[in-house]
Amino acid sequence: MVLPLFFLFLRLSAQIGANQDECKVPSCSPHGPAIKFPFRRKDQPYHCGYPGFVISCTEKNQTILELPYSVKLSVDQINYKSREIVVHDPEFCLQRQLQNLTLSAYPFQLIPDSSNSLRVYSIHDFTFFSCSPNKEYRYPFMSIPCRFPHGNPVYAVSSNSYLDELDLSSCHKLYSLSLPYSMFNGEYNFYFTWSESICRNCEKTGKNCRLKSNSNSKRPETECIPIPVKGVILGFFVLVFVIIILHRVYRSNESKRENIVRIEKFLEDYKALKPSRYSYNDIKKLTNHFKDKLGQGGYGTVYKGKLSNEVLVAIKILNDSKGNGEEFINEVGTIGRIHHVNVVRLVGFCADGVKRALIYEFLPNESLEKFIFSTSVNTHSLGWEKLQDIAIGIAKGIEYLHQGCDQRILHFDIKPHNILLDENFNPKISDFGLAKLCSKDQSAVSMTVARGTMGYIAPEVLSRNFGNASYKSDVYSFGMLLLEMVGGRKNIDVTVETNQVYFPEWVYNQLDQGEDVHIRIEEEGDIKIAKKLTIVGLWCIQWYPVDRPSMKVVVQMLEREGDNLTIPPNPFASISSTGGNIRRRKRSLQQELTIISE
Repeated sequence: MVLPLFFLFLRLSAQIGANQDECKVPSCSPHGPAIKFPFRRKDQPYHCGYPGFVISCTEKNQTILELPYSVKLSVDQINYKSREIVVHDPEFCLQRQLQNLTLSAYPFQLIPDSSNSLRVYSIHDFTFFSCSPNKEYRYPFMSIPCRFPHGNPVYAVSSNSYLDELDLSSCHKLYSLSLPYSMFNGEYNFYFTWSESICRNCEKTGKNCRLKSNSNSKRPETECIPIPVKGVILGFFVLVFVIIILHRVYRSNESKRENIVRIEKFLEDYKALKPSRYSYNDIKKLTNHFKDKLGQGGYGTVYKGKLSNEVLVAIKILNDSKGNGEEFINEVGTIGRIHHVNVVRLVGFCADGVKRALIYEFLPNESLEKFIFSTSVNTHSLGWEKLQDIAIGIAKGIEYLHQGCDQRILHFDIKPHNILLDENFNPKISDFGLAKLCSKDQSAVSMTVARGTMGYIAPEVLSRNFGNASYKSDVYSFGMLLLEMVGGRKNIDVTVETNQVYFPEWVYNQLDQGEDVHIRIEEEGDIKIAKKLTIVGLWCIQWYPVDRPSMKVVVQMLEREGDNLTIPPNPFASISSTGGNIRRRKRSLQQELTIISE
């Protein structure tokens, strides 16, 4: 009952409004200038506007002033009080548009910029010449930048110049126009005015103005008509009634409306999170001109950006001089095609000439490195259970890269710096600049040069004497990462002496001698977690790839309850019988590789 009555009132209101003011129409766009007398839209009745004041709307909702001889100008602003209209030529060539138009015969006159109180750029008479392109012309010749049909360069010369004294042997006159001088100083907006006599003082007396429909005069005549009050009052009551009905409908369906808004917002954000290509100008807008810097590394600088009020992103601007674009191609070619809860999402990218950028989802807790290598007292504020959850998440992410895609993705740079944490400390693998693709049935990959970061590189990546580089190389890197999470320090630090304690070897000896891992243990359950992470890490860093488990097995080991994992063989016995030789051998191999900056 309510809804039919509501629509009846709306229809009645629309009919009354149409009968009382058929000339009142909206502008071409929400932010466009209002259209009212003396202007009328092309689709309105003839009496709604004055002859020559025709406005049309384009498909893109642009407001266009239509003048004779197919002259069409884009309208930026209409000031009905001062009777001024600001226009520009959509093709930025007003000099060409007005060549066939005599403005003095129409209701508009060009005037200087009204915002310029000094009126420096006044109206001048100009003569336009078409000249030979083989000759150079200087002041007082002013070049017209747009193209004319005949193709030769066109120049304007002020009538104040002495034309008889100019060399016009290679030129011929086209036409003369009166134009603002500012038109030749890079100004694209122009000001027209119209006669005050068109509508006399209708608005001053509180009345509307319209064209007389039954005038016998040869010239168009206008008349003042009173503003309808009855329709306004009725419209007010209709408006109040509509507001009451809408309020009741809104209250009764508030939860449904909220759900619809929430779903629409999600879909909009999801659309925004699909990898898209952006221009470098877009990147500057997203980062607010690189205002919020998050960090800097060897491959570029990372800035905080915003796609919308709800979607934050991290934008890495790649250094122009770094490499041949391999890192950029790797990132877009690998991470751009996958989606996993433990792999950072690539939102978009920019390849604008030499300017390259990668746009990722924003992760507020930065990298795992920040929490496990911190020198503060609360180094492991995450707790052992959270560290275990993070380890399982990283392992699942690597397993997905190895087995969950059409092609196997080998990361080759697993380390704490490349593990990012979201607001709930869920880990996400990032930085695929060194990644390689291969088929799942391919047991090894070929590499012309070793790749990775010191302290995490598998032996076979450095020397083929230990086997072939494969997905097991990522397993080794993950094992080194796990042991660093347990020890709260880097396994290898080239900045300190060679006689430092090598933590993986030390912790293996502890377990081999039946000792528990007592590192920052606060609760009984922490011992089991620390021991489990250590054993899994030692399995992963076995010297030869064939002795390491797959990431699928690693996930199963990490998720297993209890502490019944088997201690692996000594990973260091394969090379040397003494720990000192192991450390020196490991260090020498790592130092043969060029450091990959973080």
